[in-house]
This record gives sequence, C-alpha cells and structure tokens, in this order.
Amino acid sequence: MAATAQAREMLQIAAVAADAKGGEDLVALDVSEPLPLVDIFLLVTGRSERNVAAIADEVEDRLIEAGHKRLRREGRQEARWVLLDFGDLVVHVFHEQERVYYGLERLWKDCPVVPVELPAAAPAE
Repeated sequence: MAATAQAREMLQIAAVAADAKGGEDLVALDVSEPLPLVDIFLLVTGRSERNVAAIADEVEDRLIEAGHKRLRREGRQEARWVLLDFGDLVVHVFHEQERVYYGLERLWKDCPVVPVELPAAAPAE
C-alpha cells in the first residue's frame, strides 16, 4: 500500500513550513507498508535546539491551520528530537547530532523515498 493523497498533501505543507524555518536535509519516507497507522515519516534537521523548536512549531502551526489534528507531540522541552504525530504523517525534527546518532534513514532504508517539493530559493542579488 502506498501513501495516501492526504498524507502527501500534509507532507507538502510540513516540508514548506520546515524549509521556511531553516530546516535542512529533508527526507520523506513512505512507511505505509511496515506501519499500518502511518503513511509518511518526514525527517528534518535543525542546527540548534532553538532552530529545532522553531521548525517544529512552524510545522505544527501550518498543519493545524490546514485543518489537520495533532495526535501527539514529544520532545519539545529539550528540542533535540521533536516528534509531531499527525496520524498519516509523523514529522521528526532532529538536532544534527541526534539525526546522525539515531539514523532513522538506516532503520527505514527499505522504505521508498517520497519526493519533497520546496519553493525555489530567490536568487541572490
């Protein structure tokens, strides 16, 4: 089973929000085959605890504005690895050290990558 259209729409909203707050190395994985209750994991890296918190807050705000319900949020206090569970989409916002340490890409390497479309950066003048 592949990720639903709704999960892909949520992914797009979350990715644009993460990118707007300086999120780096965005990777989306279709985990619908091994996980029956989740379609997509979005992995994002922040450069500092403050950046991780800002990315997570922006993603959460944009998804809620779009009418999606957050089921769970974990890790906001420490802001080293914030997990946002929106049902079909689970967003993992990592501090760079935690991203390397936990290596979710390695754990889920058999899952297909979902393309993420981000707005083109404005050219520097």
